[in-house]
Amino acid sequence: ALQTQQQLGIQSLSIANSNSQNILSLFKG
Repeated sequence: ALQTQQQLGIQSLSIANSNSQNILSLFKG
């Protein structure tokens, strides 16, 4: 159970990072 929670947390972090980068690129563009 702990492993699945950690994996979900990592996935959400990676998704949030990619989303923030996309938003920054939109502002820069």
